[in-house]
Amino acid sequence: MTTAGIPATAAQVVVPGITMNQLFVAIIRILSLGALAAVVAGLVAVLYRWYTREGVPDGVAILIGIGAVALVLNTEETLASTTAVDTAAAATTISSIVAAGIGADLGRRGGDTFAANAFAVTGTAKLDREVSQLVRAVGRAVTVTLPEEVDDIDGYDPVDPETKEALAETTFVFPRRITVVELRDRVVARLKDDYGVGHVDLDIAEDGTVSYLAVGSRAAGIGPTLAPGTVAIAITADPAHAASPGDVVQVWERTEDGLQRRATGELRATSGDVVTLAVDETDAESLSDTTEYRLVTLPAEPSADREFASLLRVADETMGAVAIDEGSALAGLTVGALDVTVAAVRAPDGAVTATPARHTELPAGTTVYVIARPDALRTFEAAATAAAEEPAAEAQAETLS
Repeated sequence: MTTAGIPATAAQVVVPGITMNQLFVAIIRILSLGALAAVVAGLVAVLYRWYTREGVPDGVAILIGIGAVALVLNTEETLASTTAVDTAAAATTISSIVAAGIGADLGRRGGDTFAANAFAVTGTAKLDREVSQLVRAVGRAVTVTLPEEVDDIDGYDPVDPETKEALAETTFVFPRRITVVELRDRVVARLKDDYGVGHVDLDIAEDGTVSYLAVGSRAAGIGPTLAPGTVAIAITADPAHAASPGDVVQVWERTEDGLQRRATGELRATSGDVVTLAVDETDAESLSDTTEYRLVTLPAEPSADREFASLLRVADETMGAVAIDEGSALAGLTVGALDVTVAAVRAPDGAVTATPARHTELPAGTTVYVIARPDALRTFEAAATAAAEEPAAEAQAETLS
């Protein structure tokens, strides 16, 4: 059989304008580009699985695989720099893109399966360290269920039983890819915002399991900031216009014999002509709620102890005194080795050092006055009283140092 006088050969085309040799080369090219897309997508799947411990999204892997093929095709077209429209080349390009998409999906599946199996069998210490700070959970969200028993925090006013009953076995749902610290902060924020809890002591594991929960109410009013031996009293008075809470004032009463000083106290609040003062218990007995007094502001600064009490009252931290027992894991450590704020230390001989230096040693028998969150204070107390040979005490000491 001949065509236009030219004898037919094995290289004759099945499609007009394309010979068998050209078709064979095009198929090899398409398969090669598809294999390139599969390799690229497979590498992306492996790296994504290694970094996140999750499967790479389908669209991302396929897009990157096709992008690699498109880059090769664009580079070749640029080097050829031809302006003629070649039907065969266009068909090859389209087929290559389709093959790249298929190959990228296959590569993604294979790479993800390989990475999942490899990391599950071998694992790496570095990877474990990197993901140890992330909450280990299964599913699209992290579910946190509070324990059935909710304790009270020592040193804080207890939360009413109804609130603790509502908290028991409550479940919160949070998004994945969250660290343990972030998860703890979110749980604490939910408890404070939704249930009106003032302070939270919470132990939460890497998988979101809550092993310990204690709550306390935030102290309200003036009472918690009053020094021993003082009381708060409301009187009718005419304070100076520049007087403000914290100022030291004298209370004067106009009598037939002239002005008489009745007491000296600290201004706490004003509302019109009603003034709340913090005064000594003995001075409070000489003040009457039917007498109008006059206040004189003294040029004195508020005492540091009361300023500290007012700041500590609204903070999340609390203050505690912890004695270091003989044989404790903390005995012999220095102040700088602790992860709590040390306000003062009382040595075994009774000497008190305020804001001690970081190199100050803490022998057995020392009392440490620390400022920390309730959970950190509880851990510190456990380490100070446990025996050094117990594994729990050693683990707590490591977390503190």
